[in-house]
Amino acid sequence: MDSKIETLATVKVNRHDDTYKIVDLLNRTLKTEGLMFGLALDEKDKEQMVFTIYRT
Repeated sequence: MDSKIETLATVKVNRHDDTYKIVDLLNRTLKTEGLMFGLALDEKDKEQMVFTIYRT
């Protein structure tokens, strides 16, 4: 089974403690549409987070 993940968009946002809740909700709601969402701290600026949308 060949599974490819395509990055659709990436944006940096200000860090906020509850941002992960939005990403979790999007992942649970849109999984059946072939979309996946990621959130990570920016390696260079720990006050920024990187939000990414993927197609699975």
